[in-house]
Amino acid sequence: MSSKTSLPRRFAFLLRPSWLILAVVVAGFAYLCFSVLAPWQLGKNTRTSERNDRIANSVHADPVDIAAMLSGNGKDTEWRRVTAHGAYVPDSTVLVRLRHLDGQPAYTVLAAFRLDDGRTLLVDRGQIAAAEGGTHPPAIAAPPTGTQHLSARIRASEGVIEKKPPTTEDGYRQVYTTDTQQEAAVLGIPLTPIPTDGPGGYLQLESGQPGAFTPDPLPQLDAGPYLSYGLQWLAFGVMAPLGLGYFIWAEVRARRREKAEAAAQPAADRSTGTARSTGEVTSESPAPATAAKPHDPAPKPKPTTNEARLADRYGGTRR
Repeated sequence: MSSKTSLPRRFAFLLRPSWLILAVVVAGFAYLCFSVLAPWQLGKNTRTSERNDRIANSVHADPVDIAAMLSGNGKDTEWRRVTAHGAYVPDSTVLVRLRHLDGQPAYTVLAAFRLDDGRTLLVDRGQIAAAEGGTHPPAIAAPPTGTQHLSARIRASEGVIEKKPPTTEDGYRQVYTTDTQQEAAVLGIPLTPIPTDGPGGYLQLESGQPGAFTPDPLPQLDAGPYLSYGLQWLAFGVMAPLGLGYFIWAEVRARRREKAEAAAQPAADRSTGTARSTGEVTSESPAPATAAKPHDPAPKPKPTTNEARLADRYGGTRR
């Protein structure tokens, strides 16, 4: 039989439902590893590295006027240090709920800041600890009035949580995220979003600025485990098909061995049958039994008299 005709029969077991399901699962897993899981982790590593580079560069870069950033395309603008000239808008305080400061409940304090050219920006004044009990905001001082000169960093908006709309509690307008468009609707003031790579951004005050509270700390410049996770998913995507190939090879080899053993068994049976028909004794034939069973002793007669019974019990004649 040629290899072309034996090859399909050799791998015919792969058409069984169990093997088909296993092959589909392995192929789907490998596809997810290469197209979804690995790119997801490697993309996070790329974004984290780019963020770290921007933060590291901003530490030593000279601040620029925010007006120049508002006319740009927003590429690589987040974390840039800028300066702003203008004044705080009165009665524009908004609190961001569910924040933490030194492990305790806190609020982020937002306000509107009007530039000298008339455009208004959203400003993050920093964090303030919640009142005793952690369920209510403390009394928050209004920002200073008059013309101010601010040093800040550009931050991208966080987006909006649809199921958590803005609310008013304890005399303050409160939201769940820092988002320029959302705060513009809450305040009823047209806020100008700062161009960034993501949603329109806002200003985050640095420490010691007019009206600032405790500023949010800069993220740690650590790339995280995303690169190693991405490489692991790539390795899993390679190992899964290799593992399937190994199981197929092992199954083919086991079937070959079973086929060879089955072919050798009839020949052994035929040789044994021929030896028995000719009367030959082989090493595999059982040896005939030569020892005879010993004869059972004759039964001992039972004593009939009382004296005979006593003698039989005590092994002698009664005196």
